[in-house]
Amino acid sequence: MLDAFDMMLYAMVIAYIMRDLGISKAQAGLLNTLTLLASGIGGILFGFIADRAGRARALIFSILTYSVFSFASGLATSLLMLACFRFLLGLGMGGEWNTGATLVAETWPDELRARALSIVQSSWAIGYAAAALVSGIVLRRFDWRAVFFVGILPAFVALWIRKDIPEPELWRARQTASARSPQQEGRLAELFSAPYARSTFALLVVNFFGLFAWWGLFAWIPPYLSLPVSQGGRGFSVMNTTGLLVFLNLAGMFPGYLSFGWFADRLGRKRAFLLYLLCAGLLVPFYASARNPLALLLLGAVLAFFGTGFFSGSAIIGSEIFPTRIRARALGFTYNGARTLSAVSPYVIGRIGQTHGLGSAFYLCAAGFFLSAVLSTLLPETKGRALQ
Repeated sequence: MLDAFDMMLYAMVIAYIMRDLGISKAQAGLLNTLTLLASGIGGILFGFIADRAGRARALIFSILTYSVFSFASGLATSLLMLACFRFLLGLGMGGEWNTGATLVAETWPDELRARALSIVQSSWAIGYAAAALVSGIVLRRFDWRAVFFVGILPAFVALWIRKDIPEPELWRARQTASARSPQQEGRLAELFSAPYARSTFALLVVNFFGLFAWWGLFAWIPPYLSLPVSQGGRGFSVMNTTGLLVFLNLAGMFPGYLSFGWFADRLGRKRAFLLYLLCAGLLVPFYASARNPLALLLLGAVLAFFGTGFFSGSAIIGSEIFPTRIRARALGFTYNGARTLSAVSPYVIGRIGQTHGLGSAFYLCAAGFFLSAVLSTLLPETKGRALQ
């Protein structure tokens, strides 16, 4: 939730930053690209810390990193300064996802793991909605810099984690075994050798095309709604945009994330992936061509349900494929590595939107969802598998 809150504050104020710092859509998209690039580096870095030093410890460091540099983004006076702060924020954001997912996967019993991870993933929608609501309120009285200053608040949660969240028993047992037998120590190279190599690359490309579609679409929906019609937007006011985004998150993303665990338990992990990704790809063209506010509201919610809900599957299937000794690094590589590869998405969509309009650019996101759906058939079925 906090990860989403700090990350999506930028999407809420892109239009205002473009105006005040005099940057183009392509440059604004490039800033998001830089953050996503850093998240891939952060995922691997914090994954290594989590496997060696502990899941809870790595989670604390990642939260502190993105909170501090979210605040610092409000101090930026140039494109270069803002780029540096967004890159450093991305390091923490990338580390938070895989360390948190690993912590939960290793704590909950096998029969509840999918639903537990879906609950965790669903909180992204709450954070996104909170970012929309907070930015809408703050922008009515202050400027975009004040929106970023609010981003320091997640840092205080790190104190609670440090005090009350223990390391998983599974990880502690693995540490004991590694101390007795150093040859059992996990190595990143294991991801690229049997029996994990095929699954590593399959999950990487599924995540890549899904993330390309998601970031290209949802990073640009806020400015798409708020920019003037003459600039390819829909010309909504700040509060109308805020209302649409809050509804999109709470009525679309939140139940989408939450329901994936239920579908994954009943249909299997692969079929649930395929269902969500195909539906998302089919819905994007309808959303891109919509003009009526009610149509944008309803279509946006359904698109958000399928177009974000499938991300719950990345943590579920990834945690069940890889063993404890490399689990955090594996999730960091397959998810945040894909986020790094998909970092071009906001820039590409912004660039196409500059010349052809954002609505037309969104068709490329539909293609991303379809490719992710096709490639998800290469994943192993892990339903019922116990953690190693």
